[in-house]
Amino acid sequence: MNRIWPLTLRGTGALLLAVACFVFAGQLGVSELVYFALLLLAVLATSLASLYLVRRADAVRRTIGTDVAAVGRTSIVSVQVNVRTALPMPPGRWEDSLPHTLSGEASGVFPALASGLRADDRTVRLSYPITGVHRGVRPIGPLRITSTDPFGLARRRHVLRARTSVTVVPPVVDLPPISNLSGATGGILQATAEQPGQGADNLIARPHVPGDSMRRIHWRATAHRDELMVRQEEQEAAPDATVVLDRSLLRYASEALRAPGADPGFETAVTMCVSAATRLMRDGYVVEVIDTDGVPLTDPLGGDDVGEVDAMLTVFASITATRDDHLGGLPAQFTGATMGPLVLIVGRFDAADAALLAPVAHRSSLPALFAVAPVGDALDAAAAAGWRCATIDPEADLATAWHAVSDRGVSHVYG
Repeated sequence: MNRIWPLTLRGTGALLLAVACFVFAGQLGVSELVYFALLLLAVLATSLASLYLVRRADAVRRTIGTDVAAVGRTSIVSVQVNVRTALPMPPGRWEDSLPHTLSGEASGVFPALASGLRADDRTVRLSYPITGVHRGVRPIGPLRITSTDPFGLARRRHVLRARTSVTVVPPVVDLPPISNLSGATGGILQATAEQPGQGADNLIARPHVPGDSMRRIHWRATAHRDELMVRQEEQEAAPDATVVLDRSLLRYASEALRAPGADPGFETAVTMCVSAATRLMRDGYVVEVIDTDGVPLTDPLGGDDVGEVDAMLTVFASITATRDDHLGGLPAQFTGATMGPLVLIVGRFDAADAALLAPVAHRSSLPALFAVAPVGDALDAAAAAGWRCATIDPEADLATAWHAVSDRGVSHVYG
């Protein structure tokens, strides 16, 4: 039956029978049919009154089993509904509206209730599973409850418009540790000295650049290399690492600007970004996650703090592409810097980009580049410049791609 029509199939039949009784009572002259028709109408009116006058759903409250939902993971939504009814309430149906960022069976049988007028005595508890489909912050609701009267003649649809916002964060892929690269990356296994002259085994020499103090000149290395060299202390424990996410719309589909989850390529880049940042933090690094213009996308991560990871994921739940392209300005941000691991995630990547980024690779102890859509031999050119490269697409195994950066060169990784 039409949802607007307040009578069930049984109630509609009773109404038609009442009308037929009125018609045949006049034609056949049987007055008893009139009384029977009036009785049917009275029962229908009572059924409608029992639904609209003495029964109502007052409030709904939802809680989610986890603080946030994640793409590809299942959470449980618990729903509490307060219902007032002066008459017994037979079983009905309920349905909760889910946004496109979630999937699940948000419907079922609404249980029968005994009579009562106190809302706190009539709390119905429901639950259903949800699975994250796309990133984003979207509301669940409204909740619709379809109930009938005790005779099953009339139907009412309660709409509880209270909504509950649900944050769907990107998934964090469990990447393998880079502990086997700790010596190359300046990782947590290295012990260093702060002052020149202490711990000589930890001192290295590098070419002199303008601004270096003359007191830091390494005379032995200068004589050996026949060029001016200065002392440089290696990184301490808990060194810095940087993860750069290129969000330029020029490198992704136009849908990446519209809403989270719209472009599979951009979603792959976001997932790789948060997964790499989490992995580096667990390996003992203080991780800074930035855009290509140098602006931090979230607070630095450090100390294996789960709360910091959750805060980062919440930020990335709603992040989208931008119209600006700052990839060409990335080398200027690291001029004169000596960094630990540098992870760069880009979308479309061509030979011109590889040439622009060539100077950056030599500033990092572990320069890793992940491209969603490399063009031609762009990654070969980047690898020749010192980058450790891997190709990822929306179907790629990101853990395999991450492991591939341990070998210098290019690794094309597909799902």
